[in-house]
Amino acid sequence: MELSKRVETLTPSSTLAITAKAKELKKQGYDVIGLGAGEPDFNTPDYILEAAKEAMDSGMTKYTPAGGIMELKEAIVRKFKQDNQLSYSTNEIIVTSGAKHALYTLFQVLLNDGDEVIIPAPFWVSYPEQVKLAGGTPVFVSALEENEFKLTPGELKKAVTDRTKAVVINSPSNPTGMMYSKEELEALGKVCLDHNILIISDEIYEKLIYTSDEHVSIASISSELKENTVVINGVSKSHSMTGWRIGYAAGPEEIIKAMTNLASHSTSNPTSIAQFAALAAYQADESAINEMKKAFAERLDTIYRLITEIPGITCKKPKGAFYVFPNVKEAVKMNGFSNTDEWVKAILEEEKVALVPGSGFGFDDNVRLSYALAMDELVEAAKRIKRFVLNHQNK
Repeated sequence: MELSKRVETLTPSSTLAITAKAKELKKQGYDVIGLGAGEPDFNTPDYILEAAKEAMDSGMTKYTPAGGIMELKEAIVRKFKQDNQLSYSTNEIIVTSGAKHALYTLFQVLLNDGDEVIIPAPFWVSYPEQVKLAGGTPVFVSALEENEFKLTPGELKKAVTDRTKAVVINSPSNPTGMMYSKEELEALGKVCLDHNILIISDEIYEKLIYTSDEHVSIASISSELKENTVVINGVSKSHSMTGWRIGYAAGPEEIIKAMTNLASHSTSNPTSIAQFAALAAYQADESAINEMKKAFAERLDTIYRLITEIPGITCKKPKGAFYVFPNVKEAVKMNGFSNTDEWVKAILEEEKVALVPGSGFGFDDNVRLSYALAMDELVEAAKRIKRFVLNHQNK
């Protein structure tokens, strides 16, 4: 059976691949520490679990509108007003089966064959694959490490062509944990407005920031930018609800209507029970989020200190999300490996620590480490990585 040309171009997710390999080794009895996870290790808060049970007991197990239940849309509208000083109507909101599905659906309704989407690197692994599935062409712009991996207006201008349709901005970022300031977003926004480029603002890590810096949604800077932006968000990271699969998009009504029409023919609707769980998440205070943030902040300080003590490894300290993205070029060279992928594979085989190579994110000299796991495991993982580097130092 011949498969479609669309799927033949896809690159398997490096994060899922490394996680699967780590799980396989664990099943074989090895003591594996997986630093590839893209999800909080905390369980979903109890009040959300109770809301889901109540929804099931109340018979909320049927189809819902394709774009999500009205109560949840209204809660999302309130969230935008309260957190981002953004005013949306419910017609400008679509609830989706995870933020990933919101992005996928957006690219499908936005792109024609050959349309270009500018994607700053390092990038989340699914952006380019989703663009390709929609017939578009991903255009990568490598952001400099010395600029905290952030796209500059000059770099954006150079990448623009007459086929450019959109640019993706992810702040705080996966995999780097870096975030854009208001001034930086304003400058990027001006370039987009000047060239009529839609902004896709992925803000899924908005609640997980560990500095005094405030998250700024580019859509909140001006009415012109709001009309030219689709914001992507969800409850997966903020409320430890990755498996519930509830995300959403907010943007111009014409785009949201098209996304809703497409969703009606693909998923029908996001899971009804999960929608009521997400509604409960947005109706409560943020004490559970703050507790999780506190733990992540402590873990970040620890893993950052331990990783930067390892010879040949340097790292920009992240401001948000739950990843560090150290540069391991010198360690790889010092250990006698030809590339980072081989180095990562050897660490998994010898020390049973699973890292994600930066090649999957568009940066070959780096690796991504998730600190969404217990402190003792993080400390042990850093110890094993350091041991590996020192043991191979003269080989």
